[in-house]
Amino acid sequence: MADYKKLSESTFNMQTKTYDTDKNGKHARTLYQHVINQLETIKFDNLLDVGCGTGEILTTVKRLYPNTSMYGIDVSEEMLKKAKEKGYETVVCDGYADGIARTYADKAYTIPVTDVDAIALMCREEGVDGIITSFSDLLLECMVKIADKAGLPCYLKPEQLSWYRDKSACRDVLDKLGLPAPGFRKISVELLKQGSEEEIQQSIANLQYPLISKPLDKYGSRGIFIIHHSDEVRKKALQTAEYTDCQEILVEEYNDGYEFNMMTWVMDGKVNVISIADREKTEMEEGMLPLSTRNVYPSRFLAEVEKSATDILQNYIRYTGQTEGALSMQFFWKPGRGIQVCEIAGRFFGYEHELTDMVYGFQTEELLLDYLYEKDRIKEMFDRHDIYHPVKYGAVLYFQGRQLQIADQTAACELAKEKCVVKPWIFYKEGEHVIEYGPNPYLALYYIETENRRQLEMETEKFFSEMSIRDPEGREVAYRNKIPEYEKEKKTDD
Repeated sequence: MADYKKLSESTFNMQTKTYDTDKNGKHARTLYQHVINQLETIKFDNLLDVGCGTGEILTTVKRLYPNTSMYGIDVSEEMLKKAKEKGYETVVCDGYADGIARTYADKAYTIPVTDVDAIALMCREEGVDGIITSFSDLLLECMVKIADKAGLPCYLKPEQLSWYRDKSACRDVLDKLGLPAPGFRKISVELLKQGSEEEIQQSIANLQYPLISKPLDKYGSRGIFIIHHSDEVRKKALQTAEYTDCQEILVEEYNDGYEFNMMTWVMDGKVNVISIADREKTEMEEGMLPLSTRNVYPSRFLAEVEKSATDILQNYIRYTGQTEGALSMQFFWKPGRGIQVCEIAGRFFGYEHELTDMVYGFQTEELLLDYLYEKDRIKEMFDRHDIYHPVKYGAVLYFQGRQLQIADQTAACELAKEKCVVKPWIFYKEGEHVIEYGPNPYLALYYIETENRRQLEMETEKFFSEMSIRDPEGREVAYRNKIPEYEKEKKTDD
């Protein structure tokens, strides 16, 4: 079975010798000057680089600040060994007691992120200034609880979490405020198991098919099933119940409109838009829930949706009391139908914050650091930021597949060498089996960038047509992705 941690370790181990000079480390190297500029505005005696790699940036900073103590953390043992060769103390801190990188680290701590009390105590003892994490619902929840217990600054309080972590609480707020969202009902798992067909149908009365069932406490596509007819409700909803410990599941109307990912930052109670992306999906097999296949920055419908979507979020935080921090939304829109909210979260989207840097030069890591140390600089960031004038066009391409054994990934590896690729990520090794909802979210993903939208579409078509992963019998493992059929006038946008 593939393991994220081991996969990440092996990937970076292979890149170590040439990471400081080739394209694998190109994106990281573009950030060095930004880090140095940021350090000029901060008084410090110690520097910790999380994800230090070979320690190249620490080498650069050491030349500028020779009296400063330098520390690095990384999961790759080869990266750590190279960093130690340069004379830096390395520290590993995570929940894996047997993490291989510990063998090469000078210091190591084993504290799972869910151990709120232990991490809060460590924060107080070490004099931590704040916690930076904002790309996962679980990490967001842990950060909020740890910060509250340790007396650290955080943009949310524990009592606000349900509005950002519980789909039911989110929908209740949308409903109360009259904000547009698909019709929905909550159904108890007990009713699904013990109730009659009549009782189940009565519980979802007035909802229009097709429907989808989803967990109340999960994001992404896990545990979500499409329901086409009334006789499928019990079966599909019980399948959803297997993915959650909640005693209720959500059944809502399925929206077939265009879907969007929106990331924003709240400052002084005002929503500031960072990006809006087209979240594209492909129906891989008839009756199958469409799977996410490409997120495109910026959205081709940016002008049509930006104001209405921003107003919705503004109304939402006015109710929840959020006055600062990360805020994101997934929503649907179609000409003549307007917007419907899918989900709202108090974080940024995983696998996507890199794209705001690629497309706009807007660094979310810098934003999060400024939130702790230089809040005044956040306003300057947004004064410079213009979502209607990208410096590049970018996308993340997701490839998913059938539950077969991986035998030949030659085509996938060749695509990773394309000039437009900023960062490739192939999740499985040859010989491994694809596992539905297993530790690997995809077969592969690629971050790509181009000078304009036309080029982006051409490159995407190339990837979608040439992507191939075969099993030992020569059968295709990868599903065939498709670009949605947009309105004709939108196809040639630059």
